[in-house]
Amino acid sequence: MSHRILFVCLGNICRSPAAEGVFRARAPHHVTDSAGTMGWHAGNPPYGPMQAAAKVRGIYLGDLRARQFTAADFDRFDLILGMDANNIADIEDLRPAGSDTPVRLLTDFAPEAGADHVPDPYYTRDFDGALDLIEAAVEGLAAHLDS
Repeated sequence: MSHRILFVCLGNICRSPAAEGVFRARAPHHVTDSAGTMGWHAGNPPYGPMQAAAKVRGIYLGDLRARQFTAADFDRFDLILGMDANNIADIEDLRPAGSDTPVRLLTDFAPEAGADHVPDPYYTRDFDGALDLIEAAVEGLAAHLDS
């Protein structure tokens, strides 16, 4: 069964495109997209250092382009995954009345990682650490969806 999954972070140039890229490599039978709660980078490719860190792991992000999350995304996706609590709050602020689309933290799918969010490597500069956490969560997500 195919699911429609949306990954969301702040600017859609580091965490959410990385999560989309890792997930589509791991589970290509699902439909994926990514977005940012802010539209600063709309139309831009993922941040160069994130693309480079992902490429070392065999994950290609160069075809992705940033876009801003909208209320219509609640209708287009079966599951919306935020990277941190602020992303979740911003997503929920746009929830249309009557929408029951689940919104969860990506890290919910990697409890063994002991993290309650994916830190933003745009600020921390820890692209590999973010990717480690994203890969663990994507494994858990894929197992959950395919069970």
